[in-house]
Amino acid sequence: MEERTAMTTENQILTMAQWLSPAYPVGAFAYSHGLESLVEDGNVRDANTLRAWLEDILRFGAGASDARFIAAAWHAETSDDVAKVDAKVRAFAASKERALETVQIGAAFGLVTDKIWKQEPASLTYPVALGRAAKLQGLPLDLTLRMATQATLSNLISCAQRLAPIGQTEAQKILRDLTKLCCEIAQETSDGDLSVLTSSAFIGDIASMRHESQYSRIFRT
Repeated sequence: MEERTAMTTENQILTMAQWLSPAYPVGAFAYSHGLESLVEDGNVRDANTLRAWLEDILRFGAGASDARFIAAAWHAETSDDVAKVDAKVRAFAASKERALETVQIGAAFGLVTDKIWKQEPASLTYPVALGRAAKLQGLPLDLTLRMATQATLSNLISCAQRLAPIGQTEAQKILRDLTKLCCEIAQETSDGDLSVLTSSAFIGDIASMRHESQYSRIFRT
């Protein structure tokens, strides 16, 4: 019994690691969440300013709100409940590009996950697609939230390394230090209560809007 439980836990961790890996074909590496605009303006220019921006995004922006959407989708009882959560994600997107980001990554995630794990096909935004898939596959919510939030953090750090003079050691130190915050956010948002949904990461939202008309850019958002 103990061996079977340990194996199940191991499989759950590895499944979530596969879904959140850069190798999973969702194209998340193409989206900078407005970071490219902030680097061009000089607001993010080194490890210290990157860390401050990332912490704000996690605490007050998409880090916390996406975690809450994941939890809400995981708790959803019916397809109609899932659709309502998905509609709120779309309405909550602060810019055209951020809406494009969550819709396209979600569609890509759903397409490959449906084919491999034989789930019902659905076109959902990314946090809803991830939360719903985790529920259908019996993956624990806490594991899903912690790993998904850290994956978001890791992806943004990777983007920053391509845009600003931030070395590997500095980048990994930021990831290590902010992982604790990822765990805190997972705990705070696990109830999936969307009545307390909020965001005050206005600089990040404005950066995403400015990126839409940025003359030269690498990333899609």
